[in-house]
Amino acid sequence: MPRFSILSTFPPTRCGLATFSRSLADALLAIGSDPIRIVRAVDDLDAPSPGLAAGIAVVGELHVDRPDRTQATARLLSAADVVIVQHEYGIYGGDDGSDVVAVLESLTSPSIVVLHTVLAAPTDGQRAVLERVVAAATAVVVMTEAARALLIRHFRVDVSRVSVIPHGVPEWTTPTAGHAGDRTTVLTWGLIGPSKGLEWGIRAIASLGDVAPAVHYEILGETHPKVVAHEGEAYRERLEHLADELGVADRVAFDSRYLDADALAGRVGAADLVLLPYDSRIQVTSGVLVEALAAGKPVIATGFPHARELLHPRMIVAHESPASIGAAVRAAIARAEPVEARPQGMSWTAVAGRFRSLADSLVAARVARSA
Repeated sequence: MPRFSILSTFPPTRCGLATFSRSLADALLAIGSDPIRIVRAVDDLDAPSPGLAAGIAVVGELHVDRPDRTQATARLLSAADVVIVQHEYGIYGGDDGSDVVAVLESLTSPSIVVLHTVLAAPTDGQRAVLERVVAAATAVVVMTEAARALLIRHFRVDVSRVSVIPHGVPEWTTPTAGHAGDRTTVLTWGLIGPSKGLEWGIRAIASLGDVAPAVHYEILGETHPKVVAHEGEAYRERLEHLADELGVADRVAFDSRYLDADALAGRVGAADLVLLPYDSRIQVTSGVLVEALAAGKPVIATGFPHARELLHPRMIVAHESPASIGAAVRAAIARAEPVEARPQGMSWTAVAGRFRSLADSLVAARVARSA
């Protein structure tokens, strides 16, 4: 089993990449990895790094305002056999996150770069940075076929080094049946911010007053820390005001807690439908989407690439369209929408096994070259 290090945001940071990296690290440990070394990508909003816990050692930080730390970061990461680098434009310093390139180019161990965003219309700077990131990596992972197609179409990359490994999903153990009898519960969860399109969901709920049992919309999750830093809770307050203005405050519930895995599983298990009304047209990976499907929940989503890849067309709705969302919810309730096929081969254990197999091949190739 190769020894791994990971460069990424990481708990206690609350963001999708941090959650992804912790889940992957836990799964690698579960299938037999040695303790995993973490270098946290951090900014001024982050809490201090924790120490060693459950086989995971946070050995350093890469701050967005400290490009002089790239060489030290590379040395810390290269103490492992294989380095996994999570890539997102917003988590590293420099123009378009360019500081991570110097880290990658300084590694002495093979690297796997996981691309969480692949843009169809990147700026010149974004294209240049991503192409340098891919060129510096030993192997590249995307999580959907849509992301792979975009990468090949819009960037100059070596296709032979690009693999598709899906986003991992938890092995939910809670019942999948929703509320009984008195209501239909529609759930959206995750960190809250203006790009989530929650206002369209609230407006859709307002159009469903005649549906029985009554449709209730639960919005679960705290406001994204970067949104709070920019505008406080103004977005959530606008949503609450909208629900009141539309007369549905009694059918729209806000829960601003950041729940642990068990508590979240319970809330997802109690829902009847999951709604992802995201404004984004370019999201190639959604952890919430695959987790909802893993829980056996029908999902209604706007047509971002990952949703189009996994959902039946009748479950795809127009962006920024309460009418389209409302019609889809109404139709799903009327026909007792069957559950989408649950994702196969996407448990975190299975995903970790595929990362381990890829890492094994990189280590073997390195040994063969040095022989």
